[in-house]
Amino acid sequence: MRTVTALDITRAVREMSIEANCQLPLDVTMRIEACRQCEDWPGAQRVLSTIEDNIALATRDRVPLCQDTGMACVFIELGQDVHVDGNLVDAVNEGVAAGYREGYLRKSMVGDPLRRTNTGDNTPALIHVDVVEGDGLTLTVAPKGAGSENMGRIGMLKPSDGIDGFTSFVIDTVRQAGPNPCPPIVVGVGVGGNFDQVALLAKRALLRPLGQPNRDPFYARLESSLLDAINALGIGPQGFGGRTTALGVSIEMLPTHIASLPVAVNINCHVARHATRTL
Repeated sequence: MRTVTALDITRAVREMSIEANCQLPLDVTMRIEACRQCEDWPGAQRVLSTIEDNIALATRDRVPLCQDTGMACVFIELGQDVHVDGNLVDAVNEGVAAGYREGYLRKSMVGDPLRRTNTGDNTPALIHVDVVEGDGLTLTVAPKGAGSENMGRIGMLKPSDGIDGFTSFVIDTVRQAGPNPCPPIVVGVGVGGNFDQVALLAKRALLRPLGQPNRDPFYARLESSLLDAINALGIGPQGFGGRTTALGVSIEMLPTHIASLPVAVNINCHVARHATRTL
């Protein structure tokens, strides 16, 4: 049994809250650059070039990539041979509060969705814990802005809708979103499970590195065909047209009931932020 202290967790979450908001993962920046080089319309090239300039300035000056520094979504892989010395949830929330304060990041959380009073420190975090084998503890902080989050959809399709119904739902979700989620976007898709699980699947799909296909060749082919179809919509960078509406599509799957076909789409803007650390 290995012990990880609550203080270590708080420190890591504090540092990652700032890091994730100021520096994009390499796979995202490389994909944006590749898309700019493939664009043949000057308008789309200019928008992607401006996005690249913004990324470089944020990294250099350690300032947020976007004014919406998001809800703090925190994914935890907790080894079954790990003992957390302290309260795990409190440790994460203390780290988020400290990171958003010290990084001068916008506090966007309200304590009640109808009465709308700001909590003042961007907590509570949205925490998801998976118990895994081993004695490690891995934390991923993924700030999620509302512009893209608000474009998500969940559908309880009929099994008879099949692959065609599934693909139509995904493509139609992106079409309806249009320029609102600040394309080029990353599209996370969940399929299977039940009503609550499928939405979480879609969000987890956004954490997979761009260019890393699903391990199942069937779903890898679906990801590729969906990406082609979404880019053929012509929405383009920031909605100004072009071939780059999406940087990637990732699908995650779970078994489901014989009478169900749950599908969820969670969209990320081009600021596909997340940072991961293992304690």
